[in-house]
Amino acid sequence: MDASEHSKTYSNGELTVVWKPTLCCHAGKCVRNLPSVFKPKEKPWVQLENASSDEIRTAVALCPSGALSIQ
Repeated sequence: MDASEHSKTYSNGELTVVWKPTLCCHAGKCVRNLPSVFKPKEKPWVQLENASSDEIRTAVALCPSGALSIQ
């Protein structure tokens, strides 16, 4: 199965974050860099309304596995 078949998207109306769980290495960089948005113990675990689009772009760019991307 292709990783894109299991991706999830989250949008704030300005940008869309794509998460590919099969690529995720669970390094925790997203949570450490932007804990107001990335909350793995909550559903949905990505809460884009809690930060600016620029802050989200910066945090997503630091994802070491490429599991998070901006669409």
